[in-house]
Amino acid sequence: MKNITGSFPEGKITTITGPSGAGKSTLLKLCNGLLSPTSGDIFIYGRSIQEFEPVELRKMIGIALQHAPMIPGTVYDNINLPMKLAGKKLSEDEAAAYLENVGLDRSFLHHDSKDLSGGQRQKVSIARTLVNRPKILLLDEITASLDQQSSKEIEELIVTINEKYNVTIIWITHHLNQAKTIGHYTWVIMDGQVAETGESSLLENPKTEKVKQFVKGG
Repeated sequence: MKNITGSFPEGKITTITGPSGAGKSTLLKLCNGLLSPTSGDIFIYGRSIQEFEPVELRKMIGIALQHAPMIPGTVYDNINLPMKLAGKKLSEDEAAAYLENVGLDRSFLHHDSKDLSGGQRQKVSIARTLVNRPKILLLDEITASLDQQSSKEIEELIVTINEKYNVTIIWITHHLNQAKTIGHYTWVIMDGQVAETGESSLLENPKTEKVKQFVKGG
């Protein structure tokens, strides 16, 4: 990544798209402190990311990944994980409420996590992320491995979370239609740089030639 300058509007969904290897996932890792910039700074609500304690940062910024990694055990074990790491414990009713928030009923609590479908895993992953009540949610290709129906359900879920909790969402996707329809704003990343940003409608009529070619190819 080089010469990246920009902002993600609070309470909105910003989608990030671009060719494979352009630096999209690197950008997310910089945003939650998994990577540190070699120059420049990242500000969260006016504070440098360097000022946050790691635990504070992880609670404020949730992340969900494409393969929705699960720990061995039940769905409850996975939902409870953030609390367990903090030396606390969710009641089954509390855990069930998080599941219901993502469209799964409480009967899933005692399912073995390894028996979940791809869409169910992603919903559990998102529910687990919500336990910390993050203000910012980073999503990295979370529908890339899902079928069309499961993808649609996850898209609707993320829009609902954004509207219900006013969570700022930054969503990496290689699906241009998804980037356009789900995002309020879009960044197009190419060759480690921001090639174009603006309202997501920019994907219908890009200003720069290389983004035009990318959209045409997508």
